[in-house]
Amino acid sequence: MILVTGSLAYDQIMDFPGRFSDHIAPEKVHNLNVSFLVDQMRKGFGGTAGNISYTLSLLGIKCAVMGIVGDDFTPYKEFLSRHKIDTSLVKTLPNHYTSQAFGITDVRDNQIWGFHTGADALSDNLSISNVPKTIDFGVVAPHNPKAMVKFALEYKKKKIPYLFDPGMQLPWLSGDELRRAISGATIIIGNDYEVGVIEKKIGVKNLHLGYRDKIVVTTLGMHGSKVSKDGKSEMIKAAKVQNASDPAGAGDAYRAGFVAGFLRKFPLKTCAQMGSVAAAYTVEKYGTTTHSFTIKEFCRRYQENYRENLTL
Repeated sequence: MILVTGSLAYDQIMDFPGRFSDHIAPEKVHNLNVSFLVDQMRKGFGGTAGNISYTLSLLGIKCAVMGIVGDDFTPYKEFLSRHKIDTSLVKTLPNHYTSQAFGITDVRDNQIWGFHTGADALSDNLSISNVPKTIDFGVVAPHNPKAMVKFALEYKKKKIPYLFDPGMQLPWLSGDELRRAISGATIIIGNDYEVGVIEKKIGVKNLHLGYRDKIVVTTLGMHGSKVSKDGKSEMIKAAKVQNASDPAGAGDAYRAGFVAGFLRKFPLKTCAQMGSVAAAYTVEKYGTTTHSFTIKEFCRRYQENYRENLTL
């Protein structure tokens, strides 16, 4: 079983037709009071666990999600079930809200997010040890920081391979917590900014060289990604995007594409290229779980971008 832990959230994503920088006076950031009039808004299903598991499902990987949600989760649960994602490990708490994400994106793809944790604040009470099925691979994606560290250490103790993605929870993870969570990981992943924060917090000059025994991935947006193992690094170009709409969820789609290749034992270059193609699909749609493709369509787009055949 592939187990994905992370946030399960309702997204409210808004598009601001201008630039944030035109409305924020640097000399006044100590007393900030701004409002952005948006011209588009979409409510949808999101959160890191939901986003990743959805794209994994599109890529033919059967997975389960684990977390704690509120009693407003029913529509989301039905959505996941329709896409053959196992929700039996999701616990519902009455009188609680499911996590809620509120994001605004400007014309330069800068983003401002607000996130209400909701029932996920209690997810550190869950345990990998209580999962009845055998876990073949784990994805530890951003949500409750205590739960993230706990799950990573449990995977390490049980010698279960896992991906660790601290992402947006980096401000709340100490250097010691990061070192312990990373120590047992098979894959460490983050965008360029996040990798820089990790390096600073754990005292490593270069994450790609400091953890040669692990797969280290740095995503670089439109500039592609960098993948390393055994001290050898490779730059992977990004897949071409047609009519970019919304960058939200692109990182999660990349992770799903990468993992879908890794679980098939593909070369790391192929895994990264799969991640880039998956991310391109997401960027072209407004929302994080609104993109769709068949395996045949995905393989064709992969071939168009990288001039290599892909069989899934």
